Amino acid sequence: MKALTANRLIDGEVVWLGRAAAWVEILAEARVLEGEAAEAEALALGAAAVAGRLIVDPYLIDLERADGGLQPVRLRERIRAHGPTMRPDLGKQARPHSSAA
Repeated sequence: MKALTANRLIDGEVVWLGRAAAWVEILAEARVLEGEAAEAEALALGAAAVAGRLIVDPYLIDLERADGGLQPVRLRERIRAHGPTMRPDLGKQARPHSSAA
C-alpha cells in the first residue's frame, strides 16, 4: 500500500493525493494506492499538479495498517503526517480533526 505525498506550493503544507484527486491535508483522507497502475496514475496526477503550480516534490510513501487505520512505514513520513515532535500543541496533531491515520 502506498500514498502520494507532496508539499502545497502556496504555504508548504504537507498534502496527500485524496480519493477524489484533490490534495488533502489529512492522511486518513488520502487515496490508498495498490498496484503499479494505481501508482503510475497517481504520479501522473502529481506531475500535472506540479505543472499547475499546486504542489512541489510529489513522491510515493509506503503505508501499513496499524491501530485501526493507516500510517506511514517510515518515521520521517509519520512526523510529516502528524506534525512537529517537540510541540504537540502545534501542527496537524493539534487540530480538532486530526486522526491517527
